[in-house]
Amino acid sequence: MDYRQLRYFVAVAEELSFSRAARRLHMSQPPLSLQVAAMERELGTRLLERTRRRVELTQAGQVFLDQARVSLAQLERAAEMARRAGQGEAGELRIAFTGSVPMVAAFPRLLSALRRTSPLARVHLMHMATGHQLQALEERRIDVGILRPSRYYEPPAQLRLRPLWTDELRAVLPEDHRLALRRGRVPVAALAREPFILFPRELGCGLHEQVLALCSRAGFAPDVVQEAREGATIIGLVAAGLGVSLLPDSYAKTSIPGVVHARLDTPEAAGRLYIAHRAADASPLVRRFLELTRGRSRAAAEAPAA
Repeated sequence: MDYRQLRYFVAVAEELSFSRAARRLHMSQPPLSLQVAAMERELGTRLLERTRRRVELTQAGQVFLDQARVSLAQLERAAEMARRAGQGEAGELRIAFTGSVPMVAAFPRLLSALRRTSPLARVHLMHMATGHQLQALEERRIDVGILRPSRYYEPPAQLRLRPLWTDELRAVLPEDHRLALRRGRVPVAALAREPFILFPRELGCGLHEQVLALCSRAGFAPDVVQEAREGATIIGLVAAGLGVSLLPDSYAKTSIPGVVHARLDTPEAAGRLYIAHRAADASPLVRRFLELTRGRSRAAAEAPAA
């Protein structure tokens, strides 16, 4: 029994006429009758009572009609989903991102655009450190990563990384700190004697490396007194007076009281987020998402700096 036979039977059962059903199906009546009879032989029961004047459903035929309609609807739904998945409008997409990404203004707009263009897609969002994302991509546990790798990171042949958004490191200071009260940008060298609160190096994030490089160029090594895995935690510790930090400017949007996010006096404070994916990933949904990020990346690059 196949999809075509189910369609034939439903047409006859709804029309209660082989001739009308044949016209509806754009076929001749004899093969239609043969196909319905073949279904009855396969099932071992009569589905229709036929007389010269009319066709009626048997009890078994009514039960079969109800289930046939459900099966046809499921098959049509499956076919539609397959077509839309082939066009990048449906399917499953697993996106990982680092902690600062949700606070980048372009990120929610990107997700909104994805929902509009791929309304049937099941999108799974995961907060994941850069090093964990790179491993998850290689192990096929995620499809796309938005991350901040080390500037010295060389991706393996199976991964592709592309610059996505730029940001800027700022000094995060207690609001009553002497540097928070001054006007203008803060020299990195002015932080030389301060206790620092940073992300751990083992997260594989280029942020830790960038902070160390900035401090080194300013002539000192930061005195790291505390590490934390969440940006909001770092800001909370700064507000409590435990030290200072250098974080992307997107964290200024957290509005945690008791801190000031001050701009630094060096162009080397500029940072960059990348989008990463597997080079051989042929998923239409992944390709559609990557194309959306290209548009959003251009829009972000053209936007005026804060």
